[in-house]
Amino acid sequence: MPRFAGLGTFARLPELDRVGRADVAVVGLPFDTGTSYRPGARFGPGAIRQGSRLLRPYNPALGVSPFAKFQVADASDLAITPFDIDRAVKEIEAGIDALAQRAPRAVALGGDHTVALPILRSLHRRFGPVAVVHFDAHLDTWDTYFDAPVTHGTPFRRAAEEGLLRAGSCVHLGTRASLYGDQDLPDDARLGFHVISAGDIADLGVRAVGDAVHARVATAPVYVSVDVDVLDPAHAPGTGTPEPGGLSSRELLALVRLMSGLQVVGADVVEVSPAYDHAEITAIAAAHVVYELISVFSLAEGPPEGA
Repeated sequence: MPRFAGLGTFARLPELDRVGRADVAVVGLPFDTGTSYRPGARFGPGAIRQGSRLLRPYNPALGVSPFAKFQVADASDLAITPFDIDRAVKEIEAGIDALAQRAPRAVALGGDHTVALPILRSLHRRFGPVAVVHFDAHLDTWDTYFDAPVTHGTPFRRAAEEGLLRAGSCVHLGTRASLYGDQDLPDDARLGFHVISAGDIADLGVRAVGDAVHARVATAPVYVSVDVDVLDPAHAPGTGTPEPGGLSSRELLALVRLMSGLQVVGADVVEVSPAYDHAEITAIAAAHVVYELISVFSLAEGPPEGA
């Protein structure tokens, strides 16, 4: 079957309902009601799947065939209301809980970054507090936006307040956006995050940043959250809150590969808004990030502890 034909599952993988259970599931979360600027990330899961058609079975960078070592399946999309954030968050949390009974690890396709909060709530029930490695142009630890406590700019503050995160083990990578005030960074640090900005990554180099992440996370269970706007708009124009001065796709893929050796228990790739994309640049980049995350999972020995 030519790669441009056939059903549009992620990387043309089997659907979860056909195989029953899987070691790793890819699940779509088509939700963007928490978006503060350009909407459209509800169409992200479909765009990422479309951008994944050219992926091949062997990953030479990590020396692994992720789809051969593990059963990987596409769990389709969760049914999520587009009208009520609180209800949508509960639906995502319940859906991730149910998915965990069929696949011990999952990569979520966003959707806006609000979806990280219900995923972290679900993971907390299985693993306790987790470390977060957060790739993003923004901190996403603001308090409220127009008095709304749960939006795509607040998930990690809510998660920290709820005790879902392992304090002192969390890190932001690639931040560079302007802030609302001079207290944003001190507030973020009090929540337990360390910032390695896009400028720091350019100065230090990918390998040194990977070493710093490993030292900070150590043996903690870790959730990897990738907002596609961590990439420079030249590499990812199709997103809701683009910021200049970001990472190249080469840098991002290399950093994701360096998550190998950590106890990664879950991941997301979010904020793909295809209406602003050109020639599927953003969707293809996001699909390759998902592929690298699945490859990282496949290097682990057995299911994550606590699954």
